[in-house]
Amino acid sequence: MNTRIKSAAAVLSLTALAWALPQAAANAQVVKIDGSSTVFPITEGIAEDFQKAKKNAIKVTVGISGTGGGFKKFCRGETDISNASRPILKKEMDDCKAAGIEYFELPVAFDALTVVTNPKNSFLKQMTVEELKKVWEPAAQGKITRWNQVNPAWPDAPIKLFGAGSDSGTFDYFTEAINGKSKASRGDYTASEDDNVLVQGVSQDVNAIGYFGYAYYAENQARLKAVAVADKGGKAAVLPSEKTVLDGSYQPLSRPIFIYVSAKALAKPEVREFVEYYLKETPRIAKEVKYVPLPAKAYTINLEHLAKGKKGTVFGGEAEVGVTIDALLAREAKL
Repeated sequence: MNTRIKSAAAVLSLTALAWALPQAAANAQVVKIDGSSTVFPITEGIAEDFQKAKKNAIKVTVGISGTGGGFKKFCRGETDISNASRPILKKEMDDCKAAGIEYFELPVAFDALTVVTNPKNSFLKQMTVEELKKVWEPAAQGKITRWNQVNPAWPDAPIKLFGAGSDSGTFDYFTEAINGKSKASRGDYTASEDDNVLVQGVSQDVNAIGYFGYAYYAENQARLKAVAVADKGGKAAVLPSEKTVLDGSYQPLSRPIFIYVSAKALAKPEVREFVEYYLKETPRIAKEVKYVPLPAKAYTINLEHLAKGKKGTVFGGEAEVGVTIDALLAREAKL
């Protein structure tokens, strides 16, 4: 297992180690980060390397409360940086504005949101967007409970559902892309903002299906099987991969992922140093944890936005599916 995606035991062992650090390290400057579990592997990997490079003179804490949970903390001024697997929404923008929190929106990589089944599932190799909607739309709750109800060629067996929790940006993106409206979903499924919980659930039930960020599938391919997805319009089913994300053929579940940096926090030398290190090291770490790095110019533009004080979001508080990185970089950010 890639050490970038930690088990609870590993996190506990690190916590125990922290108690043993000398007092000087305990008094280190701290960069506080929370939010998306999808972005977590990148941020955690960079945080580990940064702390080693600084010999723990600067400490970086990284929590996983989901994109929505992370923005709640961020807009209360409790964190310096927020990991996000979808753009900031209008209500969150309003909450930040009310609290005087201005921010920089920095795309850091592309993710292929991945639909997975148990590897012992012998009948399901691909699904259309329409079939996924039939499984996950609000009207399916309590009604679509067996596989042959979705497709009569599939067996008369129970569907066991595992998916992102309502505070997750993955939940927002998946429901927008598949069901046509953000947060519109059936509620009778096992939900979690921690993708490791979902991996565990799908890997233990032959009738299970779930969805989460590609990195968690890539790290667990012996326990999971990816499902090829066919976009609307009769298009061919495509499996998620770096190639299909880059060539734009894996739709509609390819998406940019972000960090949001508080403008006030960026004035602190330790935060600015970490963010600049982050943008320099993301291409390497993103590939290491199985995400797709952005073109090199994207990271340069991010640094220019920081230098020029281009604060705000280019999305206007609305969810958006299928956006390309070139389109993102051409837009002007607004608070």
